[in-house]
Formats: sequence, structure tokens, C-alpha cells
Amino acid sequence: MGSGFFRLIIATSLLLTLLDVCRGSTIGICYGRNADDLPTPDKAAQLVQLHNIKYVRIYDSNIQVLKAFANTGVELMIGVPNSDLLAFSQFQSNVDTWLKNSILPYYPATKITYITVGAEVTESSSNISAQVMPAMRNVLTALKKVGLSKKIKLSSTHSLGVLSRSFPPSAGAFNSSHASFLKPLLEFLAENQSPFMVDIYPYYAYRDSPSNVTLDYALFDASSEVIDPNTGLVYTNMLDAQIDAIYYALMALNFKTIKVMITETGWPSKGSPKETAATPDNAQTYNTNLIRHVINDTGTPAKPGERLDVYIFSLFNENRKPGLESERNWGLFYPDQTSVYNLDFTGKSSVDMITETNVTSSNGTTPTWCIASSKASELDLQNALDWACGPGNVDCRAIQPSQPCFEPDNTVSHASYAFNNYYQQNGATEIACSFGGTGIKVDKNPSYDNCIYMTTGSNKTVPSNTTAISSTSSSSTMCGVPVWIFSCFLVTFMSLLSPETR
Repeated sequence: MGSGFFRLIIATSLLLTLLDVCRGSTIGICYGRNADDLPTPDKAAQLVQLHNIKYVRIYDSNIQVLKAFANTGVELMIGVPNSDLLAFSQFQSNVDTWLKNSILPYYPATKITYITVGAEVTESSSNISAQVMPAMRNVLTALKKVGLSKKIKLSSTHSLGVLSRSFPPSAGAFNSSHASFLKPLLEFLAENQSPFMVDIYPYYAYRDSPSNVTLDYALFDASSEVIDPNTGLVYTNMLDAQIDAIYYALMALNFKTIKVMITETGWPSKGSPKETAATPDNAQTYNTNLIRHVINDTGTPAKPGERLDVYIFSLFNENRKPGLESERNWGLFYPDQTSVYNLDFTGKSSVDMITETNVTSSNGTTPTWCIASSKASELDLQNALDWACGPGNVDCRAIQPSQPCFEPDNTVSHASYAFNNYYQQNGATEIACSFGGTGIKVDKNPSYDNCIYMTTGSNKTVPSNTTAISSTSSSSTMCGVPVWIFSCFLVTFMSLLSPETR
């Protein structure tokens, strides 16, 4: 029995490793709230679900936000603000009380997976970096007391300014002036298998040095290549180069197992007169190409195939942020929840969507309609329906009781009518039928009895730079891993299970 139990433990560990390998790269969103005109957290959570966003970062532990994301399945990264570091670093009781009152009442209904302790502390004018590690150790102790130290990971976010050199990537090095802060932090991250979190913005590199950085290189649209003279690795975009600079800086200090997580990146849609690159088109191009790049699990030149978790900044424009005009215009949505520009988080290209819905016309004149997918979950459809009839400004009177489209009285039918109205009113574009992956286009008129589905008679397609490419993998891989490796895991797993444990 003892031997069988031991084998079961090993087998279970292998299975968990396999499941972790199968989790591909992820795209999340930063939900900043430095504004006085934002929708309520409940509405923000609905918007996040509507667009099928599964990962959200917030910068504190606001109770209303935690409540809003309860039972949504969205994984939340919460933060200990810099202003709380002193209190958290001085007394364990302060942290224990915070965990008891601000976290535990909402967990696990609210799926908290990360806590950031401090944000870009090396950029602070006050010397608060010395408070990070004592605070982080106190948070870890508090989590251990309640058995959550393995379920909630701890780290601290950094700006790219933590590096003294980032080009070429292979010469990446941390600023020696931060050594006393970074060494214990990196040891903590390695010991607890936590990621090194960094905020990376190619926009700033281009804005501040346009003579050295081309716009297309910053936007993932480079027609030319940048070659690292030390390694011969070829870079086609700035983000990869900056990520690899972090990896090389970590390896230079002999931290080879720490993963890098991008906790902020994005592109502003508007700026001051001198910020000519801050436009909706450039913002759409950057974030679309970013999603495509991440979801494809290509990794970086120095870390091919490496899983990468990225958070786009940010959910809303924030009108109270200080600084240049661009600082208030990083959002994907306006405060009224309308899109600043189209962005598809599902990772589907227009080609995928057309194939999926059997649209065969190529002259752009055949009428098309948008309906709800029967494969979508009830919760996702209801969230999308609520959004369409609310912020989406769809006239939903026809699906009310005693009206012509009320029957059949189910969510799929009601959502189909609302989806189509929104689709037709917004140019019948591919993106207007996305609804977080719950809408599909059809070329067969879904009207029935006295319920008439409107049409504009158009079949416009979205430009290639407005959606992300689908993350399909080849038949020779599974979960982004060669099939032979996957098979070895399974064979080993089964062999470790003795008859008595099976």
C-alpha cells in the first residue's frame, strides 16, 4: 500500500506537470481605475466576459471589484500598492488582517491567482524598494497560514528601466544600482516558482528615439530584421528583443528558471501634437499583432515556444492620469463601454470565421446575418445579450413578452436577434459578429413567422490587421508540445499506477 501510494503521488505530479505544459500563452487586460467617469465594477466585469477575456490585472484589492468578478471564471491579479508597502513590511499583523478582511471573504469565488507586491518601485522618487521584500515575505507567511501559498503566486512589477542595457538583447543586464533590491527578490522568485513581472512599452522606445527605432519594428510590422551580433538571432519586432534582454539579464545572474511575464504593454490611441504615433490605427495594429504573436505560442528568438503571459494596458481610457495626452488614452474602451477601435480577443482571423460559418460569396453583395452560436455557454450568451441590449444600443423590444421574436423563449434565440441587429447596425463587419466568440455569421436568413431579421445586404470583411490569427497547432504537436513527448508523459503516468492504485 505504501509503495502504491508513493507511485500515485509521483504519477499525480507528472500529470500536473503535463497539465501545466498544456496551458498555452495567455492574453489578459489591465483594469486601471484612475478616472472619474468609469462604469461600475459590475459593468466592467460584464464587458470583460463579453469579450471572452479570461485574465485581468487590477492594482489594488478593491472589494467592489473583487465582488464583481466572483463566479465569472476570470483569473485576477491583484496588487499591494506602493503606498501600503511600509505597513505591510513592518508588521505581520497588518498583512494577516488585510488577508482576512479583504481577500478571504471573496476567495475562491473570485479566482485570485497572483498578488503583486509593489509596482515599478525602482521608478519611485522615494526609496521604497527596500520595503518590497519584507512586505512580500509577510504576504507569503500570511498565505501559508491559510494554505494558499501554492495557489496564489507573489511577485513585483518592474519597468524596463530596471535594465542598464537592453540592446543587443544578449547583452541585457540589470542596473547595478538596484542590486541590493534585485538579488533577494530574484532568489525569492526562483524559490517560489514565481515569474519576473515587467511592463514593456515599445511605443515609448519609438516615441523617444524614432531615429533608432522604426515604427513598423515597434508595431510587429517590420519588413526588415534586426540581428543580434553576439548570437545571430533574428528579431522582427521590438517586444521580443526587450523580453529576451530580460531573459539574458536573468541568465547573467544565473537565474535560468525564472519565467518572464509581461504585466503591461499596449499602445495609446491619442496623444499630444508631438506624439504623432499615438493613433487608433497604430494602437489597433500593435495590439492585434501582439495577440496574434502571443496566442501562436511562438515564444521569442532566445526562448522559442516559451509560454508567455501578457496583459494589455488597458481596459478603459483613464481621464485622471497625469502627464501627456497619451497617458489618458491607452484604453480599448471608452467609459461608456464602446470600443475605441475593434480588437478581437478570441484569436480568430476573418478567414477562420468565414470558414466556420460557411459563407461562400466573394463579391461582397450577398446578405449575411449574425446569430448566436449553439455551442456557446448560457452564461456567455446572457452576458453578450445584456451588453447588446444595453451599451450596444440594440433595440430589443421585439424579444420582449408578446412581441414577434419572444418565442422561442430561450437565450440562444433572443441573443441571435440582438446579435444580428448590432451586426447590421455596425456595417455587417466580421468583428461586429464576434461577441467574445459567441456570435457566428450565416448566409441563410434566420427570420421566422413574424420575426424578421434585418439586413443591410452587405458582406464586408474586416481588414487583416483588426483580428488575431487563430492559435491552431499542427498535427505533430499537442498542447504546443511534440506528440512524442506528450505520449511519453502519458505512458509514464500509466506505468506508475499499480493495479491497486488504479
